[in-house]
Amino acid sequence: MEGTKPSGDVIEMVRNDKDVILVDVRTPEEHRQKRIPGSILLPDYELKSRAEEVLPDKDAKIVVYCRSGRRSAEAAKVLKEMGYKNVYDLGGIIDSPYETESGE
Repeated sequence: MEGTKPSGDVIEMVRNDKDVILVDVRTPEEHRQKRIPGSILLPDYELKSRAEEVLPDKDAKIVVYCRSGRRSAEAAKVLKEMGYKNVYDLGGIIDSPYETESGE
């Protein structure tokens, strides 16, 4: 499956806006293997139960990503349904133009 390409606006927001909260909605194992530095791990299967604890400000700029873009699109939809107002889908990091890191 080919990765989803993020829009130029979201890419610029991630690169230039220090207030953006980057959320990785993949599994802990995937997060350890490769992630965008500074991102918060909140697996998609924990969104409904933990989002308000991990992301208390529903007005914050939140950018979600996953491996290929499928989970992040669904996660963005769920967060919006939960009342988050500024949610953006970065898509997958398969074809990521971002610096990534790995390890604990």
